[in-house]
Parts: sequence; C-alpha cells; structure tokens
Amino acid sequence: MSAIDVVRVELGARAYDVRIGPGLIARAGAEVGPLLNRKRVWIVTESRVAALHLDALKAGLAAEGIEAEALVLPPGEATKSWLHLQEVVEWLLAEKVERKDMVVAFGGGVIGDLVGFAAAILRRGVRFVQIPTSLLAQVDSSVGGKTGINSPHGKNLVGAFHQPALVLADIDVLGTLAERDFLAGYGEVVKYGGLGSLAFFEWLEAHGPALAAGDATLRQEAVRRSVQMKADIVARDETEAGERALLNLGHTFGHALEAATGYSDRLLHGEGVAIGCALAFETSARLGLMSQEEPSRFRAHLAAMGMKRDLADIRSELPDAAGLMGLMAQDKKVEAGRIRFILARGIGEAFVAEDVDPEVVRDVLSEALSAR
Repeated sequence: MSAIDVVRVELGARAYDVRIGPGLIARAGAEVGPLLNRKRVWIVTESRVAALHLDALKAGLAAEGIEAEALVLPPGEATKSWLHLQEVVEWLLAEKVERKDMVVAFGGGVIGDLVGFAAAILRRGVRFVQIPTSLLAQVDSSVGGKTGINSPHGKNLVGAFHQPALVLADIDVLGTLAERDFLAGYGEVVKYGGLGSLAFFEWLEAHGPALAAGDATLRQEAVRRSVQMKADIVARDETEAGERALLNLGHTFGHALEAATGYSDRLLHGEGVAIGCALAFETSARLGLMSQEEPSRFRAHLAAMGMKRDLADIRSELPDAAGLMGLMAQDKKVEAGRIRFILARGIGEAFVAEDVDPEVVRDVLSEALSAR
C-alpha cells in the first residue's frame, strides 16, 4: 500500500488524526479498532455510497472482528433536515448505542454534517468517526467538528461543534465520483489557495487538470495540503471566534445561491463556493483591495478546470440582487444585523471584513445577473 499521510488536528484532549491515502476503507477495522469500547459500530450512509462502498467497509471492519449495523438514507442536500436528524437519532437509540460506542459517518458532506450533529446531541455526546467519500468532504467538512442541518431559513443554521475521533480519507473512492461531483469538491480545494496560500493556488494552476484527470498522487497531495491548512486554522480557532471565519471564503455568496436554487442539484455546494470565491474577489477588486487581474486569474483557473465560475453558469432562475442580499442576511456570519464578508487583498490573502458597503455588493451581483 502507498504511504499514508497523517495530519494531526491539535485540540488538546480532543486531538485526532486525519489519515489520507489509498486502501483505508479496506483496512477500516485496523484503523478504527483501537478506538472501540466494544467490537461493534453503527454506520450511517446514503444510498449511492452504500451501493458502491458499504460492503467493502463492512468487510474491512469484519477483518478485525468488528460487527457493523447500517442505516442508509437518501442522497442529496435535502437529507440535512430535521426529519432525517430525528430518523438517525431514533435509530441509534433503538440500537441502544451508548456514549462510549462509535458511530461512523460514511459519505459526503451531507452525511458527515448530519451524523456528526446526531452524535453530538445523542446522550449529550457520542463518539464518531468520519469516513468521507467525496473530495469536498475529505478536504473540508469532515475536518474541524462543524456539524449541523439546514433550515428553510438558511444553510447550516442548526448545529454544534463536535469533533470526530478519527478521519479516514481514502483516496481510492475519489475515482468513483462523477466528474461534476469531483469538480464541485475541487471548489473547496481551490478555496484554500484563495484564502491563505498563493503558492498552493499556483500549484493547483500547474497540476489541477492532471489531478482532475485521475492522478492519485496529485489527489493525495491536494487533500493533504488542504487538510493541513484547515487543521492549522482549527487548532488556533476551534469555534470560529476569529481566524476560522476565513474558511468561509466564498460561502456567504455561495450559501445564498444554494438557498436560491433550493439546495438542489441545480447548484452543488462546491459549485456555489467556487462562484462565491470569484464574487468575493470581484467585490475586493471593486473596493480597491486587489487588482482586477486577480479575480480574472481565479476565474481563468476555474474555466481551465471546466468549472462553474459565474452566475451565468447557473441554469436556474435566480432572485434579483436585492433578493440575493436578503438571503445573505440569513448567513451564520451575520453579527448585529451586518453581513461579515471574507474578502482578500490578493489571492492567498483573505481577511474578515466587517463594514462592506452593501451598494458595492449589490452592484457586483447586479452586473453578474445582467450577464446571464
């Protein structure tokens, strides 16, 4: 087996490893076994992942004598709901899961967020392992302990911080993703370059197409570098009191676009993030914080990757600029009624902006909408 990269999320008594590499599902029993109080786990997954990988995960656990029960949910963003949260919690209670037992979140970001939240509130906190199966989940949502569900009022408005005991990012499963899903996950990868590392962005400009084409070594390195950046920020600011907010580059715009498209497959989360990053850079340029060449450079890389990069790429009706601003006002980062934006002084130089002129944002949105 190829070498496994290990990124440590340093959170004192709640520190944990993110293990990145091929073959981790096949050896899940050996990875998870040392953490178990008894040789049994409860897996929550969704139907697409279950069809492709559930048997392999069960076999990997069984190889170390670990029994597994599984709950299979519908796929899609709509699963991050009160209804499915209740379903997961009641199933775990019916299974008599104890506080020292282990729940496994096996899927993409939707499953990770939902199951992590269920684990957080079950018996006031049950341990869980993240086994993310999408690129987006491997580089972002499985790391850092943010868990939650969506509300009709907005995305991720109900949730808790609950850190996993372990994250297993098996690079092999990325080969089973549809191209659109992989590129949506890449939206979160390129975000890391955009927020904190011009050198990483330049690496992605050089290697992104080969990475997307299937180069496993490049994929592992992209996941490792993304996770390391997130782990470093989370260790310094676990509950988003300050610096961690930078990880939301592109998300204020992106979440509003997701709400406008009904949290559906009309716009995937990572697609919204990529477009949102481009809009955040455009806003930064309009405010004189960066040159106009930098938003253009960022969009050019998205174009080279075959990704959505503008509102014109969303094949769905959208509200007008005022309507989108209203959706942005429901964002978790709103404080005292004011929207906090993540802007940048250049690619790799993001910062939290408290007092952004809403007219500038409205103009950016209006022009982007008029180009549709």
